[in-house]
Order: sequence, then C-alpha cells, then structure tokens
Amino acid sequence: MAVLNALSVTLEVPDIEAGVRFYADAGLVAQVDGDRALLSCDGQDRPSIVLLGGHARKRLHHITLRAEALDDIAAAIPLHGGTVASAPDGFDSDGIWVRDPHGMLIHLVNRAGDAEAPPAELYQINAPGRIVRTRRSAMAPVSACQPVRPLRLGHVLLFTPDVLASVDFMTKALGMGLADRAQDVIAFTCARQNSDHHVVAFAKSPGIGFHHASFQVADPDQVGRGGRALRQLSGRGDWGFGRHTIGSNFFHYIQDPWGSWFEYYADMDHIDDYDLWTPTNYCMEDSLANWGPDVPSDFVHNYEADPVPFGALPEAASA
Repeated sequence: MAVLNALSVTLEVPDIEAGVRFYADAGLVAQVDGDRALLSCDGQDRPSIVLLGGHARKRLHHITLRAEALDDIAAAIPLHGGTVASAPDGFDSDGIWVRDPHGMLIHLVNRAGDAEAPPAELYQINAPGRIVRTRRSAMAPVSACQPVRPLRLGHVLLFTPDVLASVDFMTKALGMGLADRAQDVIAFTCARQNSDHHVVAFAKSPGIGFHHASFQVADPDQVGRGGRALRQLSGRGDWGFGRHTIGSNFFHYIQDPWGSWFEYYADMDHIDDYDLWTPTNYCMEDSLANWGPDVPSDFVHNYEADPVPFGALPEAASA
C-alpha cells in the first residue's frame, strides 16, 4: 500500500474570479462552471487546483493523492488515528476519503499516472575545468521567451498542529516515507519508489491549513522568469529566487489572493528507492533556504488558523 504522487488541492475561496485570474496568470488552464473552477497544467486531463467559490474565507477543503492498494490503506487508517469518511457533497465517491488525526480531509484514488513529459533540453552550465557549452549563447533574447507554463504539480505543503504526528500518519497509514525534517517544525514525506524528494510536506502551526502548491518547470531560468512575471501580474508578495537545502530545488514563491503561496520549482532531489535513502534531521537554519532573499514576515503564517485578516500583519511581525 502506498501513495504514489500528488494530484490536486481543493480550496474554498471567497472570490473565485480573483483565484482564477491568479492561477491563470501562473500558467494554468482554467475551466469555470459557476462557483467551481478547475485549473490544470497544459496538456493534462485533470485539475491540479480546484477552487470552490462563495465562501467567507479561504480554507483547505482537501488534497487528492494517487495511491495503490486502497483496501489495505483503508484497513490501516483507523489503526493510526485516522477515519474513513464519506465523500463530501458534490464530489465523487471513487477511491477512499480519509480524515487524518487532525481532521484534514484526504482523497485517495487509484488511477493511471500522467503521461511522461518529454525530456527537457539539457541545462548546461560552464564551470571551471568543465566547459560544456561553446560558440553559442545560453540565453535567448527576452522577446523570444515564451510565457512559463507549469509542467505538473510536484508537491503540497500543509499546516499541522503536530508535524511529527502528521508524518507518522502519512508513513504508517498511507505508506509514504519520511524524506527529511527540521526538528519538529517542518517535515517532508515522499513516495517509496521513483519520487520527488517530497510529495506532501508539513509545517507547524496552531491548526491545519494550506501553505503552498509547488509546480515543476523545466529549469532554473523558468523558475526566475515565471516568478518575476507572476509577481508583476499579481502585484502580491513573493519570496525568491533562491534554493532550498532540503530537497535542493530552486524556488520562487508568489503569494495568492488569500495569503498562501504558489511555487515554481526546478531541480528537485529524486528518491528512486526509499529503502536506500537515509532521512536527515536538519538544523533550523536549513529549514527554509540555503540562499535567497530575506523570508517574508508572514511566509509561514497560517491565515486559516489565525483570524487576522490577510495583509493586516505588520512588516516586522514574526511568521
């Protein structure tokens, strides 16, 4: 029994038009039907983000994960503090619906994986003693660069009141692996075979909630270009360009209309066989970035758990 990868995040939001505009500006393809919007990566037949409009404030509704051996998972869930739930109104009853020990709703489905993306052009860097690119420029003119479009949803980061208890549930009930953590403040879980370094991650907070969804692009240039473009279009806060220690990925985060985040990433560590991987417990100085700009004051503020309105925190407030 095992989770294989992340499929989507579903959010309740107060302003569906603002959400559709933000995610479309980020490069996703929108389908809107009344108070429900499906936002997909170009070429995929399923959404990566689902927005449910008409709510008083933004709130995580559920995440959807692709998994196998669902009967085995269903049997393990109550043994590790979770419950098997009924499908919410308006959602299919396929697969199994689960509430974790903190009440977070997870939808597990057994479906075919997405088609493999074609190999991207090799990202080549000239370095001392290693010249790999000669007689040509690495960069096309700005006018020749196409808008950045995410390739796939790579991972989600969620808030939890107990990071290690959430990891315990994901690993023991859902068959994932602990990739790495930073004390009991942030932790990263992966699939056990052929996985990005993290598929579902957790950050400590007074309650559950949604922090960010992370979308893969082809290379670090697209991370920087996409992040800059979305920041300009949205007019909202950002964090990046930078590189994480945990997972090694290049990142650029842009804040959505309700205080959570959208991440472009490239060059993530890969875990081909979890049995051959050794998790590391990092110091807090490595919990967020190896290098990059100063962290925004509310980067790890859970607006779903704290009633302070988004934008009301002073610049000097602690996250």
